[in-house]
Amino acid sequence: MEKIMLNAPDSGEAIELFVLEQTCINGRNYLLATEEEEADSDAYILKEIQTEGEDTVYEFVEDDVELDAISRVFEEMLEDVGIER
Repeated sequence: MEKIMLNAPDSGEAIELFVLEQTCINGRNYLLATEEEEADSDAYILKEIQTEGEDTVYEFVEDDVELDAISRVFEEMLEDVGIER
């Protein structure tokens, strides 16, 4: 499973997330990522906002409408995973 590193928005602390799935909607890449590789864990939806050379910048999706729409797409892609909003 692919891992990504990013800074937590509230603390700026570097965190490691495991990418469960990726999709592209309207030309924008989205990731479904979790803190734990195998156990139940909080999941996050991230969107790509910029690419700088080999580095890609993601931000947490916080808009409720966008979050709801993208989470439904990931639920359909991962039939055995339930996403609670």
